[in-house]
Amino acid sequence: MKENKQIEGHVKTTISGGVAEIEFYHPSHNALPGHLLADLAGQISEAGRNDQAMVILLKSAGKRTFCAGASFDELIAIEDRLNGKKFFMGFAGVINAIRTCGKLVIGRVQGKAVGGGVGVLSATDYCFATQYASIRLSELAVGIGPFVIGPAVERKVGLAAFSQLALSPNQWQSAQYAQEKGLYAKVLDSTEELDEHIQSVLKELTSYNPKALNQLKKVFWTGTENWGQLLEDRATVSGELVLSEFSKKTIAAFKNK
Repeated sequence: MKENKQIEGHVKTTISGGVAEIEFYHPSHNALPGHLLADLAGQISEAGRNDQAMVILLKSAGKRTFCAGASFDELIAIEDRLNGKKFFMGFAGVINAIRTCGKLVIGRVQGKAVGGGVGVLSATDYCFATQYASIRLSELAVGIGPFVIGPAVERKVGLAAFSQLALSPNQWQSAQYAQEKGLYAKVLDSTEELDEHIQSVLKELTSYNPKALNQLKKVFWTGTENWGQLLEDRATVSGELVLSEFSKKTIAAFKNK
């Protein structure tokens, strides 16, 4: 087992039975500050290179929130374009790590996902959730927008649904809605049922030809070869917007709710 700990939170990888299980955790509803984003991207890429892993299971700790998205403390602290871009490149790094790791990434979503959390689950290849796993793209409400995660979300749900999510930042959409739009392959009633179903899926997937799975991964991501530059450009946009007085005020107000 590999585990890298920082001041707050962790990302850890455990490999068993052909499955690399990667878990992230942060005490603030599994938010993803910069150090966790970098660690998560690194461990996904490393699992992709590990011959003992046929597939990757991406999950967060706990039974409630899957991921609260960006760290508001870090967003408020951004004071220049360079650091703004650097922060949003954290989400770009995770999405691109999932895209390029060469292994199928299975998502486990036990609870709500906000903003960047929706982007992370959208990037997984095959995603399962509980009935409590509602989603919301909150970025516009804090003066920015879902620019970096947009390509991943739009790839799964289509432009129309992505537009609706982006333009209704204060509105939660149910897990059933997310399933109808293609984010979730199946919605289960409880975490226990979710884990039971995922174990069944993983057992089946690891019985298949690993080379066939890897080739399917390439097919699934055809047409995204420009995402390295695309997501960097989007991070630049977000990094500039977060410096505006409007964003500073709304992020601070949002954080103090």
